[in-house]
Parts: sequence; C-alpha cells; structure tokens
Amino acid sequence: MSFLASPQLWAGTLSLAVPLALPALGGTFSERTGVVNIAMEGIMLIGAFFAAACSHWTGSAWLGLLAAMVAGALIAWVFAWAAIRLAADQVVLGMAINIFGAGITAFLLNTIFGYNGTPTSTPSLPNITIPAIANVPVLGWFFHQQSVLVYVMLALVIAAHYFLFHTRLGLRMRAVGENPLAADTLGLNVWRLRYTGVIIGGVLSAIGGAYLSIGILNSFDVNMTNGRGYIALAAMIFGKWTPYGAFGAAMLFAFATSLADVLQGNVIPTDLLSMLPYALTVLALAGLVGRSTAPAADGIPYTLER
Repeated sequence: MSFLASPQLWAGTLSLAVPLALPALGGTFSERTGVVNIAMEGIMLIGAFFAAACSHWTGSAWLGLLAAMVAGALIAWVFAWAAIRLAADQVVLGMAINIFGAGITAFLLNTIFGYNGTPTSTPSLPNITIPAIANVPVLGWFFHQQSVLVYVMLALVIAAHYFLFHTRLGLRMRAVGENPLAADTLGLNVWRLRYTGVIIGGVLSAIGGAYLSIGILNSFDVNMTNGRGYIALAAMIFGKWTPYGAFGAAMLFAFATSLADVLQGNVIPTDLLSMLPYALTVLALAGLVGRSTAPAADGIPYTLER
C-alpha cells in the first residue's frame, strides 16, 4: 500500500478531476432547472478545440479559454432553444450534439491545421504552486504544480453550492426543476430560468474541455475527451445533483484513473485498472451505488401558461 503515499497519485487525482467535475457541475445546473443534459461530451470537445485554436491564433491561452466559454455558451443556447422552445426530445438532442461535436472538431482540425494537428507552440495555461499549501504535509501533495484551472474548479464548486442553495436565483432555478407550473403561477419565467441553467452548464463543460487542450496539454486531438463527458454525467447522478456530491464523485473516478497510472508495471494488469472509472460509471448509472432521485420535472418540457 506504499503507493498511497505517492504525491503523484494525489496530484493526479485532483488534476484528473477537473474535466469531470466541471461538466458534472454544468449538468447539475441544467438538470436542476428541469432540462436533461447529456451533451457534455460534445460541448467539451468543441470547447477544447476552440481553446487550442484561439490560443494559437492569438498567442494567449486566456483568450483561448474565453473562446471556449463563448463556444460552449452558443452550443448550449442552441440545445436549450430546441429542448425548451421546441420541446424536442432532450436525450436525442444531447446525443446529436455529442455526435456533432466529435465530427465538427475532427473536420475543423484536419481542414485548418492538417494532419499534423495543432502546432506545438500553442500557449497553455500556467501551472501554479502555492507555497503556503504545498508545504503542508499530505495536503501539499494535491497542489504541487497544478494548472490554474484546478484552483478555478475548487472555487466554482463552492460558488455553485452557495448559488444553488443559498441565493434567491438558485432557489428559483431549483423550483422550476421541481414544479414549473407552480413556479409559473408565482410569476417566474420558467423558460428564462431553464435557458440560464443550460447555458451555465455549457460554459462549465467547455471549460472542462479547455482544460484538456490548454490546461494539461497545449494541443487538440480528435476525441481527446475520451468519454469524460459521460463519466461526468455519472458523477452528477452519483452526486445526487448537488455540486459537492458531483465533485466528490468526480474525485472518486479521477482517483481510479490516477491509480491506474501510478500502478503501471505492477502485478495488476494496467488494462484492468484502466477499466475502473468506466466500471464505476456503469455502476453509478445503473443505480447500484445508491438511489438517486432526479428533480421531479427533469426532462419534462413545459409550455408557458402566460
């Protein structure tokens, strides 16, 4: 069990949690307002591509991150328009965006950058080590040379929890996800609140994708999300549609991945260890890790009464 004392294991866990926790947070916002969102995978891919491309074109990783957020918001707006105004099937829409994201990013990569991919000179977001934290025993293992988006993720988890459960707007968003008719009767604009939740979800998913392309790496590759959007969906469900729960589940899945990396070359086959996060995903979606109840009106289209 000496591997548990490996700083690489714990730093890797926190790092690998970012592209899971941020889309899971985004899905939480969307589904708390009553819109089923399984489009995180596609939005992550689109965010990752535009982050890398704009970082290269502008020479600034921060502008690349901003471009990813804008792209994620636009795709989420299209999703919200079809799901909320047109009352289209939300699961089918989500899968369509996932397929679209995989296809359009592969096409744009080959068309714009060619088969050599994005240039190696593409800027990436900085890594940060905070001495006051890094020097703390055990805790310091988590924060050694982490991307700035790791700290952003932690701040967003706390902010999301406070926003959803301790602000008036958060209460209203949760209300339209539980009983939109009652919320509408009280004068709340159900559609507007649902649009807000979905677009916040798109922005957070895009940031998670940008972390892969300009946070960990400085390049974009076809299908580089590698199913993380679906694992994020499982983390959201496993976390019972709460920010802290989603983050905890993302850390669990990330630990399984980091463990496989640390134990490479040991007695346990690496391929078997690599299956852990996906096996946990299946268990979470199958409801075998505890009963999770979605918001009452999740996935149910609503026609405005006014």
